[in-house]
Parts: sequence; C-alpha cells; structure tokens
Amino acid sequence: MIIAEVVRSGFVESVHHGSVAVLGGASRGDVTTPIFPRSSNKPLQTVGMLRAGLVPRDDADLALISGSHFGEPFHVRRVREILAGAGLEVGALRCPTSLPLAEDARDDWLRAGGGPERVLMNCSGKHAGMLATCVANDWPLETYLDPAHPLQVAIADAVAELAGEKITAVGVDGCGAPVLALSLTGLARSFQRLVEAEPGSPERRVADEMRARPELVAGTGADDTVLMAGVPGLLAKGGAEGVVAVAVPHVGAVALKIDDGGMRARTPVLLDELRKLGVSVPLIEELVLGGGEPVGQVRPVR
Repeated sequence: MIIAEVVRSGFVESVHHGSVAVLGGASRGDVTTPIFPRSSNKPLQTVGMLRAGLVPRDDADLALISGSHFGEPFHVRRVREILAGAGLEVGALRCPTSLPLAEDARDDWLRAGGGPERVLMNCSGKHAGMLATCVANDWPLETYLDPAHPLQVAIADAVAELAGEKITAVGVDGCGAPVLALSLTGLARSFQRLVEAEPGSPERRVADEMRARPELVAGTGADDTVLMAGVPGLLAKGGAEGVVAVAVPHVGAVALKIDDGGMRARTPVLLDELRKLGVSVPLIEELVLGGGEPVGQVRPVR
C-alpha cells in the first residue's frame, strides 16, 4: 500500500509503498511476512551477546555495539578501545573496509592521507562486540561470522525469543554478519520488550545505554540520534533498505519497511505514526530540492 508520497512544487511526483506494524495503534500493510530488518536487529544482537557472556569494559559501549556509527573520531576511538579491552587488534575485524559516513569526518580523514579501513565501517562496533564476546567464551575468532558459530547461534536464539517468533531465513548482511528475518510485528514486539524490561536485565541495559548515549548509536545530526535525544524514553534503530523500529515504554512500538528500500520515506512515515500514538516528536523534514532550494517534501500518506 502507498504510505508516502514525494511532492515537488505541489505536484505528487513519486510514491512509496510499504508496511507499518504498530503496537498500541493501527498497523497497515503486510506486517506478518518476514523481512530482513538489517541494522534494526543490532540492539537484539547485543542482548544476545550479553546473555552469552559479554562483559563490556564500559556500559556505554553497548550503545556503540548496537549502533551504526558515522565514523566520527569518538566512534572510532571507542571501537579501538573495545577491541583493546579484549586483547585484540583492529585486524581481527571481519567487516568490510569503509570511509566514515559523516562528511566532516570523511573529509578530515582523507585530508590526513587516510583511506578505507575496517574500523571506520559503520558496523565495526557490532563486530568489536562480537569479537569481545568470543574472547570471553574462548570461542574461535576467525569464524565468528559463520551462522553455525556458537556466538551466532546464541544471538539467533536471543533474537527469536525477543521477537516471539521463529527466524525464517538467515542471510548475509552488508557487513558480513548474519542477518535474521523477522516480521515487522516481531521486530516491534522485540523493541517494546527492550524498553519495558526490568532494570539491570540485558534487554534494559541495551535500551538504557542507547537512549543515554544516542550519539554513539548513529552520529551527529542522524535521525536515530535526534529522535532519542528529543523524546524521553524513546528507543530507535534504523536499518538499510527502508527499515526502522522504535519503542516508547508504556506507549507503543512501531516497525516499518519501505518496499523499494528507499530511505527518504522512512522518517516522515515514522514520525507520523508516533504522532498518532500521542508522542511529541522533533521536526525532521525530508525536503525535495529544486535549484538548490526546498520546493517540496516527502510526506506520509494516511
């Protein structure tokens, strides 16, 4: 179903189809067929690491491990510290090489003569957490991305339990780690469980650290960071291919996917759904430009 439209100069130029699962409100579209939540799975994967024995040197590391960082200096420094705390070098990472996502950080890095590195990749925090979990259990490091590895089995068990449904497919995510298929309803359910878990539990520790340090989850000016900084108690984590999941304790949870994978429609639809739940959200606009000036926007279709 159409859930967003792109308006240029008052004319509807394009539309995006998708589905939205809402706990505490009205869902739309297909919310029971499994999708790959991509990086929206990360908080659930971190819970799996904690349950498997991860002992972070600093609980704030849980926010970075659960995040898709922008490669700003404070992100990269913390990834290195997580690895060093486990007695590892950055060469242990098996994620692809990349440049920082943040434009300023990327420009600074390139001006200094740097090139793509694994530690700069936006999933390097998750990979560092996975490696630290392996060290804590004396599990093999070289094969930590194999779905049959004890680490990935433990993570998959946690994700399925949190979602309240079976994992129906396992793929390879952009970073090389397993990506686990869930329905949008299961994804929303898992986020609600994180924010409403008992204080001190693995679920609540992940949610609390992400909300306390939203800049570690994404980066300066990123939608996830702005939302968590602007809405008390809100937990948010976006994923590639037009996926995002949020939860507000004792209010509800939203998980959505834009069918064509377009990222521009994701936040306008999400904000509209949160407003329907009575949540006061910051203004984040997806503008349409003409001649370098705003001439329209991407807006939700109710």
